[in-house]
Amino acid sequence: MQYTLTRLIDLARGAGKADLVIRNSRVVNVLSGEIHEADVAVAGGVFLGFGRYEGGCEFDAGGRYLLPGLVEGHIHIESTLLTPPHFARAVAGHGTAAVVCDPHEIANVLGREGVEYMLWASHGLPVSIFFMVPSCVPATALETSGATLTAQDVAYFLHNYPSRVRGLAEVMNFPGVLFKDPGVLEKLVSAAGRVVDGHAPLLGGMDLNAYVLAGPRSDHECSEVSEALEKLRAGMHLMMREGSLERNMEELLGAVNDFNAQNVSMVTDDRNVLDLRDNGHLDYALRRAVALGMDPVRAVQTVSINTARYFGLAGHGAIAPGYRANCFLVDDLKDFSIHQVFLNGIPLEEHRFETANSVVPANCMNVGTNIDESLFAAEPGSGRVRVIGVRPGQLLTENRILEPCVVDGRPAADPARDICKFTVIERHHGSGSHATGFVQGLGLTGGALAGTVAHDSHNLIVAGTNDADMVLAAREAVALGGGFVAVRDGQVLASLSLPIAGLMSDKDMDDVAAEVESLNSATEKLGCSFNPFMLISFLGLPVIPSLKLTDKGLVDVEAFNFTSLWVD
Repeated sequence: MQYTLTRLIDLARGAGKADLVIRNSRVVNVLSGEIHEADVAVAGGVFLGFGRYEGGCEFDAGGRYLLPGLVEGHIHIESTLLTPPHFARAVAGHGTAAVVCDPHEIANVLGREGVEYMLWASHGLPVSIFFMVPSCVPATALETSGATLTAQDVAYFLHNYPSRVRGLAEVMNFPGVLFKDPGVLEKLVSAAGRVVDGHAPLLGGMDLNAYVLAGPRSDHECSEVSEALEKLRAGMHLMMREGSLERNMEELLGAVNDFNAQNVSMVTDDRNVLDLRDNGHLDYALRRAVALGMDPVRAVQTVSINTARYFGLAGHGAIAPGYRANCFLVDDLKDFSIHQVFLNGIPLEEHRFETANSVVPANCMNVGTNIDESLFAAEPGSGRVRVIGVRPGQLLTENRILEPCVVDGRPAADPARDICKFTVIERHHGSGSHATGFVQGLGLTGGALAGTVAHDSHNLIVAGTNDADMVLAAREAVALGGGFVAVRDGQVLASLSLPIAGLMSDKDMDDVAAEVESLNSATEKLGCSFNPFMLISFLGLPVIPSLKLTDKGLVDVEAFNFTSLWVD
């Protein structure tokens, strides 16, 4: 129910019944930095305040802790493989009430149309989803992306969605800032006066000064205390990342003190669906932070009011008069076991997460070439070959120079040495562009894998020990409209359809998680001791050293240029 301001004033003074009163709670007050016992009243979706109110509905907290709804400051929703409504439903149960996302992945596939889809697919959900306009689409010129976002596109989104689009997403091209690339600077100018997120790992000194001066005001890429402190000194908001793959919180907690804590948030960046189902969202980060010695109230601040203030999300992130009535009850401030969630003053179980506002994008699989064994033929030659060397647990790869296994004059997969073929096929424009190389360290003893989640351009990627299985895996991925496939001996062992841009399923979290588990079981039969799909999704990303493969060829990332397969 909506109320006029005059009616809310009366209700806040106790003149009439509130919609809801949460009695006997211990409020984690992120504004005063304390925990205090209180009854909390709600009307019209906002907090009225603390006191002895009467309510049309009353809920006994039983002395539990009442926390404000959590605020995510940096995530790529596509990384969960879930659409915005299914993602919102999943995170709401973990206390998340607001999310600021970067739709960078779908933008690289569909450009403006992809960002529009995410906006409309998340419109009106019980969890408020805000956006930053992707700044690096395409990420590099070393690969074929599905689309381009220009400074004009940045201006379009900021103008047409002023309340939901908060600013410019992570400016990954920090060399472009430092060397005054006109296209990069034009985007910064388009976002002037709005929030601009940074992405500048290990950048320091005068170069950091120049980068911050140009506009970026946050960084989620810090990995050392000294780096975090230098960026805090320069006026940046420190985002301590605790995602599924990249985890930096433990290393960075030493940078947080009584004076700078308000300039610190915890974010997830990327969260895979199994991690989301089994471990949670920001509530997991809370548990980790407290276990590592962070004061519980301060920890809650870093996932609520700090993030809301950085992004200018008025009314989010605290329990106080006039704030949105997003909150949840937990049994303790160690495990943060959730007892009840309220969004806009309404129990979570009474909310619906469906939206009829979005039109699902058309099929995004446009390979434009026959998929047969000739597509996976490696370049003939003599001598040794460059092989992408996987480093366990890292996105960094090695540039290994190895003697090839040669079959009919061409280098081939060599499972005995854990070397498989790796092919990237352009899937956006039907150009037929493709390239084949080799990777060592996936653990494949047979079969093949294919996927359409391949950062940042998300082309079709195929890894395998033989060409016949690679053909089948690639064809199946195309037939699915995008997704993941595991194949062996001419049989599809498992697959996961990702029909929305080849990045997201249209199913709910439990169904997607179950299919991912089936994929994991299938890849174990292929010899993999870990989930290989997340790893191979980064083998085509030519901005992380040292050797990567795109549809245009092998990339020496340190030289930021193409290199040959063969070494004389």
